[in-house]
Order: sequence, then C-alpha cells, then structure tokens
Amino acid sequence: MAATRVISIIGKKDAGKTSLVVALASEWVKRGRRVATIKHGTHPADVDTPGTDTHRHFNEGMAEKVLMEFPGGRVLFERTKADGEPLALVRRYLGDADIVIVEGFKKSSLPKIEVHRKSKHRDPLFDPASPDAKQWIAMVTDDEMLRVSIPTFRFTDTGWLVTLAQLAWDRAAVVE
Repeated sequence: MAATRVISIIGKKDAGKTSLVVALASEWVKRGRRVATIKHGTHPADVDTPGTDTHRHFNEGMAEKVLMEFPGGRVLFERTKADGEPLALVRRYLGDADIVIVEGFKKSSLPKIEVHRKSKHRDPLFDPASPDAKQWIAMVTDDEMLRVSIPTFRFTDTGWLVTLAQLAWDRAAVVE
C-alpha cells in the first residue's frame, strides 16, 4: 500500500477553512486521488437524531462503538477519552487514502495552509518569528496588502487552486 499524505487547513473562525477543504478535496478527486478528511471540533457533534436506533445504541445502551451501515455509506460512533492526534487517526482509520485533509488541529506539527480573512480578523495566525513558522506552507487570503514569507494566494486570483493543490501535495506529511 502506498504512503498517505496529510495536510492541515487552519485559520480563525469563519475564515473559510471548510470551503478550502472542499475545494482541495474536489480537485484531488478530479485527479483520481482517494481523499479523506478529518474535522477537528471544539464541541460535541450532534450527528444522529434522538430516538433513532443508533442514537439509542450509543446513548442509552452506552455501547463503546456503533457502526451504522446505510446504502452508499457508513458512520462509526466511537467513545473516546481524549482528543485524537491527527496522524494517529490517519493510521487507525484512513491509511488507505492517498491524501488526508485535516481541518483544524492548529497545534499539530502537520504542514499547514492558513486561510485568513481580513474582513473577519485583523491578523493571521502565521508569525514568521514563531518556532513553528516552518510548518506553514501557504496562505490563502482576502488581504491584498498582506506580505508574508510563504506562498500567498488571493481569493481574487484565478487558477490558484491548481497551484495550491500541487504545492500541498508536494509538501504534505507522509504517513507510512
């Protein structure tokens, strides 16, 4: 089995992280890549409906794991004691993907693409003086005046997604 590449998309609230994850995933799928994603949440996700069998299995029955199978897909509900580390999650669940796009996990050591919207937040997360600045591989922004020491793509540019997808592929972490 080939190695799996992993890249992290980070940014502050409402910057457009999910939109970039979806755009990159779609671009790589068009190229014939097997893509998986991980979304880091800061609050419990409500992904099942109270009263359904799976909800009852997990919440009333206190099952450690519930696997729901349905036409065209499946969902695994699993109790955890602590947040998972992205590379451990990739190894455990997503190792058959060509690339995994991780949304969030700002503090991980993964290569990062930051999405920054000046219209939402004055400053990006990227700090060139920070010891972890080398983890940043690119910035996507609406700030026409922002100048940083990493490749910077503007939402208003044309053709940037193809270039960014190749840069991310080349600079992604590789999980054997």
